[in-house]
Amino acid sequence: MRRVLEDEQYQVSILQEGRDAFVQMKTQLPDLLILDLRLGDISGQDVLKQLKDDPVTAEIPVIVYTAAVLEAEEVTTLVSDNPQRFQDVYVVQKPFELENLLILVQQALHEPVS
Repeated sequence: MRRVLEDEQYQVSILQEGRDAFVQMKTQLPDLLILDLRLGDISGQDVLKQLKDDPVTAEIPVIVYTAAVLEAEEVTTLVSDNPQRFQDVYVVQKPFELENLLILVQQALHEPVS
């Protein structure tokens, strides 16, 4: 995934720990977060909620991905139950085609889809 995004001229930063993610997001303010729900030290859903509850990071679009069907359904329900809070959150279930991810990245960043 990283290579594909970098090939398209996106700058990519990877964090291994979920607890670090929120602090990094507040200091770096990226244009987009691609979030795996399966983080080792904290729930990806918790990271998503922290991000969307903080006025500094709430506007950052998020693409959430997971291989777990139940998790994908939970996040989809979370987003649809509170669309204002979770505006610009996209849920993708693995496996997915990288080309489809690129299209979703372009949509999330409000870029023309190529």
